[in-house]
Amino acid sequence: MSYSNSIIFGPIPSRRFGISLGIDLSPNKKQCNFDCLYCELEPAKTMDKMVEYPSVKEVISEIKNSFEKHPKIDVITLTANGEPTLYPHLEELIDEINKIKNNTKTLILSNGSTIYEKDIYNALLKIDTVKLSLDCVSQKCFKKLDRIHNGIDINKIIESMILFRKETKNIFVLEVLFVKTLNDKEEEIQALYEAIKKINPHRVDIGTIDRPPAYKVQPVTFELLEKVANTFKGINVNIAFKNRPKQTQSFDETEIISMLKRRPLTKEDIENMFDENSKVILNRLLDESIVSLVDSSGVNFYKIL
Repeated sequence: MSYSNSIIFGPIPSRRFGISLGIDLSPNKKQCNFDCLYCELEPAKTMDKMVEYPSVKEVISEIKNSFEKHPKIDVITLTANGEPTLYPHLEELIDEINKIKNNTKTLILSNGSTIYEKDIYNALLKIDTVKLSLDCVSQKCFKKLDRIHNGIDINKIIESMILFRKETKNIFVLEVLFVKTLNDKEEEIQALYEAIKKINPHRVDIGTIDRPPAYKVQPVTFELLEKVANTFKGINVNIAFKNRPKQTQSFDETEIISMLKRRPLTKEDIENMFDENSKVILNRLLDESIVSLVDSSGVNFYKIL
């Protein structure tokens, strides 16, 4: 079976990463060890390994072809119709990509479930940006929301994430997707915060359902996401929400400093929260080096260092 015409989806412009080249490691069918309630793909039986996949040679050949047509690709994104770390030759593939990518960055989008497997852990260490999901901390919530394959242990995942963050020399991002009545309860949010503090990722992206889900579940409100972001004190939190409400207010210097001490704010936060006078004060604080603007894998945060 040939995959050469279907493993590439891109290059496409990306607001965060410039020109992104997408690589689908399971182009013909969903192959995943999760069957998440919110997944945009059709429901499917979970599995712990891929049974259909392109060869490393095929993937590398298509990447080379893409570089010939689009020499200014900024990032190569590894993903799948399912879970990309189930690809059986992942470390070999990453080694081969690293040989030809030059200044192009690599990114993987994964559910994080296999990070405690040694070969996967070592492969992830070789990727420039690793973005893993962490929707729940309690095993009960984890099983109900992500509908996991037998034997996947959330505690082992968290322990490995903590170790990975200490060992990696690259960017580590967590993603949490909130679903109404499932992981939006106070105790689950607090447990997530405690775990994320220990993991200490470079950034946390939080969001909710914005595409038709596989099962009948509902999104949470923007207000809930904002509450979560404010709960995650001291962490770089990026709120992903379509049609985000704009509610500008006036803040003085003391209020801005206090706010940034509690939670770093993105440029999008500033545009949606600060009136023009507040922005003037913020820019003065930047000039005085009281506030810093820090890039976290394509997302800029205002923070007190």
